[in-house]
Amino acid sequence: MSGARRMPGAGRIRAMQRAAGTLLLSAVMLAPTQAAPVSTIMLAGQSVPVQAGGLYERYRSNPPLSVVAAEHPELDLSWFKTLPKQKVEIGFTSYSPNYYYRNSKITLVYTADLARLRSLIPAALRAQVQPLQVWPGRGAVAITAYAYELCDNDSYNELSLAIVTNAPGQRSYGPLSLLAQSRAGQFWGYVLKLPVNTELARVRGVVGYKLPKWLARIDYTAAQGSVRYALYEGHDAAPALLLEGQKLADTAPQMQVLRHSFVNLDHAGRPSVGYALSRHVRAASSSRQEAATLSLGKGELADYVRSLQLGRLLKYEYVPEFQSALYAPVPLGRNGATQ
Repeated sequence: MSGARRMPGAGRIRAMQRAAGTLLLSAVMLAPTQAAPVSTIMLAGQSVPVQAGGLYERYRSNPPLSVVAAEHPELDLSWFKTLPKQKVEIGFTSYSPNYYYRNSKITLVYTADLARLRSLIPAALRAQVQPLQVWPGRGAVAITAYAYELCDNDSYNELSLAIVTNAPGQRSYGPLSLLAQSRAGQFWGYVLKLPVNTELARVRGVVGYKLPKWLARIDYTAAQGSVRYALYEGHDAAPALLLEGQKLADTAPQMQVLRHSFVNLDHAGRPSVGYALSRHVRAASSSRQEAATLSLGKGELADYVRSLQLGRLLKYEYVPEFQSALYAPVPLGRNGATQ
């Protein structure tokens, strides 16, 4: 597989770790630590550990912006004032959209085997969405690693693996459709995998959004010229997935708002759609192959990614600062419209 490289052997990994010791000591770790104070709440009939005194324990996804502003005066919250929340029942009481105040992410878009991607979309969705064909026999997948530093459900890290699709009910024109989505800032996909590193994020995602979330160790580190997301499976010392991306220099203020929509099946097996609005404060992209790398080690997720037969890196996106609003899913009509 040309799109991802194998992890180095154990001896080389130890040598790399020793050489990077100083770097790792200064790395930024956004995942909550075991030493952080924890409380337990009931959510969707489950006991869920949360940050003691955090936004979620106090406000259950509906914190007043005045409180957030008082506790984090450095934040610009003006955008969120234009996005009113509504109370929703999604297996538990929540408020939509969910606000993400301070975050960063990287996205690696690769070509992948088109037949394999088609087989992974549920039959109940195939009449409305298909993988976009970038050239004969090849579709595209987006692998995104997120570090949510402050949001309505406190902080967590996440890794998304999604098929790039057409908009529901619209004819697919292959690379022209991909170009049109990019120009409009409106992207569509089907999420295959979505591991997270907090139980709160897992329960909310599985119950409320029916997303394929599970709990995993996901470490985020930032160095002078690069960022690194490492996902571990089981008790392995080496990462199962390692995403590394350059800090691109041309991250001028953009304030661009993009819409990323995902199709899915709800708990009753009916087509649904949810979406997130993202306000990119600083962002840059590159198509250079050396701008970002994906390394695969051992484990079920690594093997799953290998089965997609990744090829060329089509695009690398470096977004060191963005805000987001995640909307609860709603039923999808036969013509692609929401009901």
